[in-house]
Amino acid sequence: MKTHQFEVVVVGAGGAGLMAGLYASKTAKTAVISKLYPTRSHTGTAQGGIGAALGNLEEDHPEWHTYDTVKGSDYLGDQDAIEFMCNEAIPAVYELEHMGLPFDRTPDGKIAQRPFGGHTNNVTGKPVRRACYAADRTGHMILQTLYQQCIKNNVTFFDEFQVIDLLMVNPHTGVNGMA
Repeated sequence: MKTHQFEVVVVGAGGAGLMAGLYASKTAKTAVISKLYPTRSHTGTAQGGIGAALGNLEEDHPEWHTYDTVKGSDYLGDQDAIEFMCNEAIPAVYELEHMGLPFDRTPDGKIAQRPFGGHTNNVTGKPVRRACYAADRTGHMILQTLYQQCIKNNVTFFDEFQVIDLLMVNPHTGVNGMA
């Protein structure tokens, strides 16, 4: 049996796992354990785009995005969490852009946006272009971009491993895992 030591271990290498690994790697020795190669995770199937009220092509506001999302959840979603997500979507898109995600562009160089189901102008009720996209491969491009950034930041990957167990030996010294 081979032993490794890391300060942070992320289980899963989809979009969320890669972003967690990337952020952790800024201050800690980090590993990501994944049942498959990171760029093959389910995030790669996302095609439509990332909803963010950038307002690059027409008026749009995070409040409208929040309302549309709450309405789309049949009012069952956690409204505070939805509001947070819609407000943070704008800086998240710009962060991905700065990492190198190749979003489609408008003729004047802004991130292109297109209409997507449920994205509306809350004054007129008409569709609004809110989805930021990279052709029809947005999810794939997110994975590629985050994976490249993780490699650049020395994240160690254990691909095609299954996490079997996490053992709490001492809450002050960390967790032991078996994969």
